[in-house]
Parts: sequence; C-alpha cells; structure tokens
Amino acid sequence: MTDLSGVRAIDTHVHIQVDDSGRFGASDEQREAMDRYFGSSEPARTVDETAAYFRERAMMAVVFTVDATTNTRHAPNSVDDVLAGAARHPDVLIGYGSVDPLQGDAAVEELHRQVGLGARGFKFHPTLQGFDPSDAVYDPVFAAIEQHGLPIVVHTGQTGVGAGVPGGLGLRLGLSNPMLLDDVAARHPDLQIVMAHPSVPWQDEAIAIATHKANVWIDLSGWSPKYFSPALVRATRTYLKHKMLFGSDFPAITPDRWLRDFAGLELPDDVVQLVLKDNAARLLGLDGS
Repeated sequence: MTDLSGVRAIDTHVHIQVDDSGRFGASDEQREAMDRYFGSSEPARTVDETAAYFRERAMMAVVFTVDATTNTRHAPNSVDDVLAGAARHPDVLIGYGSVDPLQGDAAVEELHRQVGLGARGFKFHPTLQGFDPSDAVYDPVFAAIEQHGLPIVVHTGQTGVGAGVPGGLGLRLGLSNPMLLDDVAARHPDLQIVMAHPSVPWQDEAIAIATHKANVWIDLSGWSPKYFSPALVRATRTYLKHKMLFGSDFPAITPDRWLRDFAGLELPDDVVQLVLKDNAARLLGLDGS
C-alpha cells in the first residue's frame, strides 16, 4: 500500500516527450500539428523535470511514451528512460511501458522485458500505431499484459497528431473508435482497460462499454472539462462515478487548467474525490486492493 495522505490527485495520463539524451518521441511535423491543435506553449520535459513539476503540485502521475516505430517510421523517446525515471521518483511517478503491436512476437518479448524494468501498465495509441485492437492477431500482446496483471491505457477518439494536415499524416481515426476495445475487453476479462479521453465523436459508445464491461474505465484527459458532453458529465456524476479517472494529457493540457475547469462542473465532493484520486488508487493497487 502506498501512503497517499499527502497526495492531492493522481493524473493518469502524462506524456514524456523527450529523454535524457534530448531525443524527441515525435517528428517535427507531428509536434507542430499537436501544438496548433492544443494551443499549448508548455515545453517538453524530461522525466526528472516532470517529476519535479508534479511534486510541486502534490500529485502523482502515470507517465509514458508511445512506440509507433513501424507505422510512423519514427522511433519513440526511450521507454527505458521513462521507467528508470519513474523508479527514481516512486513518490510521484508511475511508469508505463509501450510496445509496437505491429512487431508481433517481438512486441511480446519486449513487453516482458519492460515489465522486468518496472513497467506498471502499458500505453497504446491505435491511430498513431496503425493497428486495429479488435483484430485477434494482437491477442498475444494483450494476453501477456493480462497475465502480468497490469492495466492498459488506450487512446480513443480524434487526435491532435496530424490534425489540420492534408491527409492527417495518413493516420486513421477509425482505429481509435472505442467500440474496437469492446472486443478486447470481452476476450480478456482480467485485463483492466482505460479508454483514454472523451471519445469524440464516439462518446456514447465509450459510456456504453464502460457500463457493460466491469474491466473498462474512462480517463477524462485531453479535453477541458468545460467541453464535456452532458452525457459524460451525467455518467461521471452518477452511474460511472467509480470508473472515471482524472487525466490531463500533459503537456498538451496542464493539470492546473484541467482541475480549474473540472471544478466548474460543480460535482458532489464524493464524486470529485473518486475521480481525482480514489478510483486511480484502486485501479493501480495503490490502496492495497
């Protein structure tokens, strides 16, 4: 059990974009599109700088990068760097791994290696990585993570990567339809699946899946809460309040801005406590469960 008495909130969606060597995990074109989409002026931070940022705010953070090497022909910043940094800052950071599903058996071998380095979950981005998570060919990857008893967080909905660029850099939004994760949840009932972001334009589908599948959660990152749909706010307030997770999508959106806008929803105090901290603590096993 982790002592969470001094922790204000747990941010379940934080990107590490650059490693200690200065290597960025995204191409210049991808980064420029993202900056235009979010209007963010936040600098890219190393894992140590990210730890300091969240420590100042009395928050913990789930941190990761995304390995989309095959589809984008651009290697990520170092996953090993992320995991080593999380190990240096266990009071603040929870490190997730990332593997490229298009690499087949090699991806499975790599995820086992990353678990050995301390990965406490895995991040996927079907649009960026160019794979359909409902395709059974990827079951060995999900089954291996399920066997380790670790959660996954999977991008859903539209993305700022490639936004506003002709052809969207060739990236396909349909691969991030949350309904594709319903198949994964059905075939892997012991795999905890976090659908990342309000799943625009498929919010109702995401809510339906989280309602139907006990092993599916929703993180609320990537959008200011003031833009949440009425259906999402209603689900958060009531019947899905135990499955909603605070996430910022930092550095695209800062936790400060997200929390300020979340307060504007005027949710009951018990719901706020669940979303900001208690649900994540239960998912991540920080509460001893």
